[in-house]
Amino acid sequence: MYALKVTALAGGVGAARFLTGLSRLIREEELSVIVNTGDDIKLFGLHISPDVDIVTYTLAGIVDEEKGWGIKGDSFRYLDMLKRYNTSSTWFNVGDQDLATHVYRTHRLAQGASLSEVAREVSHSLGLKTKILPMSNDSFETHITTPRGSMHFEEYFVKDQCRDEILNIEFRGASSAKPAPQVLDAILEADRVIVCPSNPIVSIGTILSVNGIRETLQQTAARVTAVSPIVAGMALKGPADKMLQRFGWEVSAYGVAKIYADFLDAFVIDVKDVKEKSRIEKLGIDVLVTNTVMKSLEDKVSLATAVLES
Repeated sequence: MYALKVTALAGGVGAARFLTGLSRLIREEELSVIVNTGDDIKLFGLHISPDVDIVTYTLAGIVDEEKGWGIKGDSFRYLDMLKRYNTSSTWFNVGDQDLATHVYRTHRLAQGASLSEVAREVSHSLGLKTKILPMSNDSFETHITTPRGSMHFEEYFVKDQCRDEILNIEFRGASSAKPAPQVLDAILEADRVIVCPSNPIVSIGTILSVNGIRETLQQTAARVTAVSPIVAGMALKGPADKMLQRFGWEVSAYGVAKIYADFLDAFVIDVKDVKEKSRIEKLGIDVLVTNTVMKSLEDKVSLATAVLES
């Protein structure tokens, strides 16, 4: 075990896989995870926080690893019944146990609790000592503009399967969103800050758009290391490559490094991108080359070890 206080910036499945390895290497109570809430969406009258839930379920050991989301062994009888009513919202799969989380969150928010408070209550109930920190308690939604109009990111990602051309990305609420309590302190008080291998535009980018977070990353005395989500010019999962290309960023490990260059100390890239090493180093960033594709628990632990030692 490493005697380190670590804060991670996370969004989605890639981050959850990495955190599985990281959680084997440091004490639970020494880990804080700042999670993207730009994917939060209201469906079925419920407040759903997809990334917060994936991270929480993963660290609690109950995630459905085959799907990469939801709770393992969950049933979908609620959704099946809902489909019989011809509702248009059943494109978003919510399992029966997963539903309980959303019902609880919505109920507590209606009582005046914040997203941070609910995240803490849920994680504690699942036996976690890790701090799960939503990036902001303020309203924040990522919307994608396509030739068919504007849609919530989850609709684009899940329902549309990323098929439509991306014309624009809008972070609704970014101009006024404040970091949730403990978020900035978690960055300033850490020994290491790790940017997980998540989409740099709509997972990490949303976190960085919250007032004060990017500036705090620039100021922290902690060593800041990121893991590239791009391997050999492609995203391992999701539309990160399409988004980088659309907004003029090079679709490569180097392109991601440039996005983070103003606060990054070290960058971890895959062995397939070894030719990018010298280019990234010219940005003033230390570079470690290793396997970043996480297919097994051993891969996850090995990558997390490399990041902690980078």
